[in-house]
This record gives sequence, structure tokens and C-alpha cells, in this order.
Amino acid sequence: MSNPTTEQKRKVCLVGDFAVGKTSLTRRFVNNVFSDKYLTTVGVKIDTKVVEVNESQTAKLVVWDIAGESTVTSINENYMKGLAGYLLVADGTRPATIETALHLQQRTEEIFGSLPFVFLLNKNDLETQWAVTDAQEQLLRDKGWKIFLTSAKSGAHVETAFSWLAREVY
Repeated sequence: MSNPTTEQKRKVCLVGDFAVGKTSLTRRFVNNVFSDKYLTTVGVKIDTKVVEVNESQTAKLVVWDIAGESTVTSINENYMKGLAGYLLVADGTRPATIETALHLQQRTEEIFGSLPFVFLLNKNDLETQWAVTDAQEQLLRDKGWKIFLTSAKSGAHVETAFSWLAREVY
């Protein structure tokens, strides 16, 4: 890792519908823990983690876990000011959350312009409950979006997704 003088802070937000796993993904990424207990985020929870961007630079990601929304509201706009990029999260067991994510991505772009983001289809450990079809997944990929099938429970692709976004925001 590089020395602290090359470390830069970047704000990233997790956005998505209620109960898609934003808080669990944040806890997995920052603390490498998972809990089955569901706690609704009220407002915003902020965490930080230093990640290596390349051989000579680290990034201090300031991760804003924003309460679930089906639309980007004015309060979320306030939370999202100054963001460098975002993680768009949907629940692979609830395809309707993809539609919410699509709406949130469109609204975020309208408000903040084109920013780096990654799309996370979360809960891929729930294989028997997985409801997103290959065709739905392909529609997202056809948009040119970077997509990761993640699991906050197992940790699958969580670190990779956050690290990919960290590199994109630098």
C-alpha cells in the first residue's frame, strides 16, 4: 500500500429499493461481517474503508448507505451531494427491484450527471429463490453497465464490486 500522502477520499453511495441488501453489502465490505437480522436504515449511515486503487495509490472510500427509496427524493439529493460514484443495488429474488434501480439510475443521472456506477444484483446465494432471468440480466449488460452478482451473506463479488468502483472514481 502507498503512503497516506497519496490517499484520496471519494464519496460513494449505495442506492436501491428497500431491503435489497445495501446495509449488509456495506457491512460485508467495510467490516467483513454479515448478520441475518434486518435493520431498516433510517436516513443514512456512513462508513469508510481504505482500498488499493493501483500499486502507488490508495483510496479512502466514504460509503454512504442511504435508506431504501423507490424514487430519488430531495432528502436523498442532499445525502448524495458530492458523490464521486455509486452502487446501484437490486435484489435478485425480487425482480421489481430492478425496475426501481433503473428509475433511480435515471433520476441520479438527471440530477448529478453521468457518474461512474456499478449495478449489483444482490442475494445470489439464494439460488432456489433467484427470480431474475438471464434475459433480464442481459438487458442490463446490453446497456453497457458493469454488473456483479453479489451476496452480502457469502461475500461473493462484494470486494470486487467496490474495488472496481474505487478505480473508476479515480
